[in-house]
Amino acid sequence: MRLSWASAALALVCGSASAIPAASQNDALAAIADVPLNSTIRPSSDSGRVHTFSTAVTGTYKNNLYFTNWGIYGANFQPQDIPAGEITHVLYSLLISPPMAQSTEEGRRKFASSAVRLVADWGFDGLDIDWEYPQDAVEAENLVKLLQTCREALDAYSAEHAGGYHFLITVACPAGAQNYNTLLLEAMDPLLDAWHLMAYDYAGAWDSTTGHQANVYPDPNNAAATKFSTEVAINAYLQRGIPADKLMMGIPLYGRSFMNTQGMGMPYSGIGPGSIEDGIWLYKDLPRPGAQEVWDDVVSAAYSYDGSSQELVTYDTITSTSRKAEWLIEKGLGGAVFWEASGDRKGSDSLVTTLANTMISLDGSLNLLSYPDSIYDNIRNGME
Repeated sequence: MRLSWASAALALVCGSASAIPAASQNDALAAIADVPLNSTIRPSSDSGRVHTFSTAVTGTYKNNLYFTNWGIYGANFQPQDIPAGEITHVLYSLLISPPMAQSTEEGRRKFASSAVRLVADWGFDGLDIDWEYPQDAVEAENLVKLLQTCREALDAYSAEHAGGYHFLITVACPAGAQNYNTLLLEAMDPLLDAWHLMAYDYAGAWDSTTGHQANVYPDPNNAAATKFSTEVAINAYLQRGIPADKLMMGIPLYGRSFMNTQGMGMPYSGIGPGSIEDGIWLYKDLPRPGAQEVWDDVVSAAYSYDGSSQELVTYDTITSTSRKAEWLIEKGLGGAVFWEASGDRKGSDSLVTTLANTMISLDGSLNLLSYPDSIYDNIRNGME
C-alpha cells in the first residue's frame, strides 16, 4: 500500500540489518519515529565495505523491507519484530518534505542537507525517495536535480566523515506507463543504486471492476482484471536501459477487497471493512473466514472469494511469492522489496521468509557502523 504525495517522501535505508547489534538497531529505529516536526523534512503518522545493489557483482539478491513508523503504533509492530536474518535492507518510512521543496535549488539543498543530517545522526546507510508522481517534463527534471543534489551531499558527508563510504540512493518507482513514461529514467539511473518498483495497487476502490492488485502477467481474456502487470512494467524499464540487476520487484503484504461481486474482472459495490482501513486487509489476516483461496496461473496471482458474502480480496500468498521469486531470478532482477513489515505473518507462513528461502543467496555486504558526527552517543560510539 502506497500513499500519494504532493511532494517527495523519504525513507531511510539501513543495510544488512542483521549486522547491526540488535539493541542499537532497535534504538535507532524506535527513536527516529519520535523526531520532532520541523520546517525541513518531517516524519509522518566491520564498516568499510561498500554496498552494491548489483547481482552481477555480488551474485546475490536483495530482500528489502519497508518498516513504517505508524506500524509501530498502529499495528504494534516493533523494531525487534523485524526478521533481520531474512532481509538485506530495512527502509524506515516515511518522512515528508514541504510541498514543492524539490522545485527550487534552495529547496533541494535544504532537502538534501536535512536528509543527510538524519542519516548521520541515526546511523542509516542511505535514502529512498518516493515522489508520486512527477506530472510533466519540468517535474521530471526536478526529480533528477533532487537526486543529484542528494548524491552530492551524501558524497561530501562521506568524504569528510565516512572514508568515502558509498551511501545508497534508491527510489520507489511507478509501475503504470502514464507515470514511468514521464520520468527521465536514463538521467536518473546513474544517480541510483536501485529502483524499487511499486508492483502493487494495480486495482482498487478507484476502479469500476474488481482486479488483481499485483499480478505478474496480463490476462488477454480478462483485461478488466489486469489493467496493469509487473511483466509489462519491468520490460518497459529494461527497454529504457535500466539494468535488470538494479530493479527490485515490489510485493505487497496486504490485500485489497471488493464487495458484492461475482468474481474477478466483474463489477462490484463497496470495499467493505479492513485491518487498518476500509478495503485494506493485512496479509496476516487473510484469507477471510469463509473465503476460499484461488490461484490464477495465467497471471501468476492469487485472490480469495467468499460466495456467500460475495467478497473478493486480491493479495499475495506463499504460492504467488514463490513464483515471483522464481520469475525475478529468471529475469535477472536484483531482488524484491516488501510493503510493509507489519502485514506479514511469522514463521513458515511469512512471505518475506518465503522469498528469502526461494532466492537462497542473499546479499551479505556490510553496512556502515561508524558515524562520528552523530549527535547521539551510542551511534557516535559505533552503536555499542
